[in-house]
Amino acid sequence: MNTYGHTFRITTYGESHGKALGVIIDGCPAGLTIDEAFIQKELERRRPGQSKIVTQRKEGDQVEVLSGVFEGKATGTPIAMIIRNKDQRSKDYSHIKDRFRPSHADFTYHQKYGGYRDYRGGGRSSARETVARVAAGAIAKQFLTTKNIKITAWVSQVGHLQLHTPYQSLDFSQIEQNIVRCPDPVMAEEMIDLIKSVRKEGDTIGGVIQCVIQGVPAGLGEPVFDKLHAELAKAMMSINAAKGFEYGSGFAGITMRGSAHNDQFEKNEAGEIVTKTNHSGGVQGGISNGMDIYFKVAFKPVATIMRDQDSVDEQGNDVVVKGKGRHDPCVLPRAVPIVEAMAALVITDFSLRAISPL
Repeated sequence: MNTYGHTFRITTYGESHGKALGVIIDGCPAGLTIDEAFIQKELERRRPGQSKIVTQRKEGDQVEVLSGVFEGKATGTPIAMIIRNKDQRSKDYSHIKDRFRPSHADFTYHQKYGGYRDYRGGGRSSARETVARVAAGAIAKQFLTTKNIKITAWVSQVGHLQLHTPYQSLDFSQIEQNIVRCPDPVMAEEMIDLIKSVRKEGDTIGGVIQCVIQGVPAGLGEPVFDKLHAELAKAMMSINAAKGFEYGSGFAGITMRGSAHNDQFEKNEAGEIVTKTNHSGGVQGGISNGMDIYFKVAFKPVATIMRDQDSVDEQGNDVVVKGKGRHDPCVLPRAVPIVEAMAALVITDFSLRAISPL
């Protein structure tokens, strides 16, 4: 499936080295103000070539809105957007035309699609597909702004370097002030140095992105299979290289007793029912409780490394896969806007589902 969402639904298309990538959004409310400059700004946060610690593929990622927007507002009909590829170097992948790169989707795509696959940059399995998600997420963010809902993601860990500061104490204005997108300037420099070191070795490294969603009202989500946290997990785990998801207290919660872990209710000064703690991560019974929703997403080291690796070809013969092409030594800096985009799509969809019974 290339479609995600229930009421606010997106369908993405395109390949890494094809002519273009894009997205069609169905279910965007009519009358919503669409700021195309904001969409472009979000794409620039994700685009390749933006710094010395990401892939040097040069793509401007200029978005074109083809339909669904008139005089700056959504018409309620499908919104189509396209981002054309400009800097493909397909010849960089000719050496793996019939070979399976370790930990890539080459073998699984070969098996699923009867031997047919676009080997150029991984085709549809490439993380370049996420450019379409970020474009759609930018529109979802604009909808959420009308509801005073804010989504913020940042890099909290690269390899062994981990930021332990609670998100409530972080200065989010610092996230976009460094190329790794960590809100702690000192830790950011250490992370950048580590990524540079790993890159020089021809290797890659993974880490963790944290995200907080603030301003979500109580009552969003479904009680059984479409639990809010389950949909967030699905959305995050659909991102390339994502290997783990936890929300609220997560795995650390298992060390606590129920008496300490339970979030007790109280009424705040504004007369609202809130919880004294938030180990639940803003979700109880699969439905938002009005508190901040916070979670972590773990990303593996990028599978393409600049080293020779043993593998096999389509006939099962032993081969050596050469490390070639332009790739990220660490996916995290460019994945921050992707995490935000997917979170925005989930919350927007549930917000509109709460309005409509269908």
